[in-house]
Amino acid sequence: MIRSLVIIALLSIWSDNVSGQNSGVRFSQTLHTEIALPQAAGQHVLRLFSTSQGTAIVTSKGVFYYNKERWTGNASGGNWILATKDPDNCIWLASATVIQNERGITVPFPEMKDTLLCMFWENRHTLHVGTSGGLYTWTGTWRKQPELNGIRINDIITDANNKLWAATLDGLWCRAQEKWVNLDETVMAVGHQRRYYTLATTNQGKDLVFSSALAVGCIAADGNHWNWSAKDGLPYGPINRIYVNGSEFWMATSKGAIQKNSAWHYYHGKRWMANPVVNDILRISPERTWIATNGGISELRSEMLTLRQKSAYYDSVIDKRHNRRGLVNISKLEKPGDLSSSHSQNEDNDGLWTACYLVAQCYRYAVTKDPDAKKKAMRTFEALERLETVTGISGYPARSYAAATDKVVQSRSPHPKHWHRSQDGKWQWLDDTSSDEITGHMYALSLFYELVADEKQKALVTALMNRMMSYIVDNDFRLIDVDGKPTRWGIWNPDSLNHSPNWMYERGLNSLQMLSFLKTAGRITGDARYEATYQKLVEKHGYARNALQAKMYGPFEVSHSDDILNFFPYYGLLKYSQKDPNHKLFIKSLERSWAAVRDDRMPVWNVLASSLLDRNCDLNIALEELQYYPLDLIDWKVENSHRWDIQMDPMPDRFGKLQAVHPIPTPESGVSRWNTNPKQLDVGRNGETEETGTYFLVAYWMGRYYGFWE
Repeated sequence: MIRSLVIIALLSIWSDNVSGQNSGVRFSQTLHTEIALPQAAGQHVLRLFSTSQGTAIVTSKGVFYYNKERWTGNASGGNWILATKDPDNCIWLASATVIQNERGITVPFPEMKDTLLCMFWENRHTLHVGTSGGLYTWTGTWRKQPELNGIRINDIITDANNKLWAATLDGLWCRAQEKWVNLDETVMAVGHQRRYYTLATTNQGKDLVFSSALAVGCIAADGNHWNWSAKDGLPYGPINRIYVNGSEFWMATSKGAIQKNSAWHYYHGKRWMANPVVNDILRISPERTWIATNGGISELRSEMLTLRQKSAYYDSVIDKRHNRRGLVNISKLEKPGDLSSSHSQNEDNDGLWTACYLVAQCYRYAVTKDPDAKKKAMRTFEALERLETVTGISGYPARSYAAATDKVVQSRSPHPKHWHRSQDGKWQWLDDTSSDEITGHMYALSLFYELVADEKQKALVTALMNRMMSYIVDNDFRLIDVDGKPTRWGIWNPDSLNHSPNWMYERGLNSLQMLSFLKTAGRITGDARYEATYQKLVEKHGYARNALQAKMYGPFEVSHSDDILNFFPYYGLLKYSQKDPNHKLFIKSLERSWAAVRDDRMPVWNVLASSLLDRNCDLNIALEELQYYPLDLIDWKVENSHRWDIQMDPMPDRFGKLQAVHPIPTPESGVSRWNTNPKQLDVGRNGETEETGTYFLVAYWMGRYYGFWE
């Protein structure tokens, strides 16, 4: 609950600070809060009811009322397993040995060995109890319904015509004029498998809603029946309880809650609830819905936000937990899910992700001229500059750095990486720098130069870029490590890319990168050497032709982690090659790369492609994804391999894991960055890390800069 309350409090602050500055379109953002229950109530919540005394919750310990932010009620001494309301709105409880209402009035317990499964008061004098072995009816004495003898009764309800319905594991039964009929013997589809789990009514009680083994259906009084199954978008089942609120449906399952309004929404995993087993659902206000689980009550709350307010929230998260000596990356949670246990530590690609944060702040400053954006951009540029100066090798940036007194974590990469002390003894730095860092630095530095830097800072950018590119070019287009050997991924030289089988996958990608690096360095430094080198690679070694096929896909392995290395270089290459005879070929390369990732719904690529191709590359989808992206940035474990509605790809991903044909809806998947497969089914780190929100910030502020929204 603490985590969610912090999010809500921060949103309130940022809404006050930002809403007056921006009249952007508001959208509904769903937040999750765990409701703190009275200690006497325990955590196993069975039912939720609206009453004149407030919202009533029934737990295994008793009945408790929530009204005006206060709890009342006491444990009533029974190990309760069922609850219902009678026609007078009095709550009744049942255990394995007693049935009584909250005032202590009891109904004699029937003699049976069956397990109680459901209770329903048909009127003030008639109580039905469904069990594992049949249906028992109390009207002053107990009577077992002979037609249903031996059948498991899961739920009972009446409709507006006073028909009594029973959901059983041997058919959907209806009692009219004292006669029981099993509809599965006459009209129900065989696909329901004669297995029914819960019942509800809608349309003023005229229509019966039921859940079966594979569907949720409606028997409508006017004949306009309907049936929802996997093909219609039903995510999972069977549904154990249905709550209807007008045209909105909420459904409880053993693995989360489902909402159906104009679209389907599936809330599962610890981002949305503490326990997967959902027992009941109740809308307690237009903006708030309570989910009763075996582990307490989860509240889903709707807040109206603008993208600007959302971006301000993510910035605040980074300020609080993700700035490690100027480097910006994920934070670790000592206690899974507990943000108060957050701490930062080095990561292998600190250089790349810090550069991405600089990209976001450069665009933000260009749009808003906010001094805070400039301050953060300057601070982050200094971090990128330190990555190079700390190594003591002119032009060679480290993967990461830390103060000499900091405790560092050794890399788990299969490619060896080592920490070294800086020459002044104040710092330590990580070697084996990747093409990831160079790609991120070149894009971010060019934006900082163009959009933020003053003349003094431009001179620093020019000098840094010149050192980096000179080091790479002078070493035959290789990034030479401290041991005098090339780093694992820092290879752009023609002999490797064009002739080594080991670099077939990277041929187009790294050719594109190097051409972009040279064009960018040539424009910013003014050194004609870079243009001459560019021409040599194009004319003698075919780098422009290579770049046409930068993105690998189709029959080849698809690497989402390479997409950032693919798309970022297009900015400098297309911007600084306007009069180049190969400019149209580079446009074709981007069009090809965009087509390959179009189905991924990664907004940063939609925005970047739209800006460089000067056309709408599904900006509506980018906007949707920015709105969908969760505020809870904890990387919870999320499983989707059990779902009914997802079309599975018969081919696994590059790691041999199951994946879907289409991306998993963003709120229902893990917290991703643009290097993540959005179609992967089971993801997450069990709440052990928190993301930064930089993914959102880059796409949002880039879109603002190009005038795509707000």
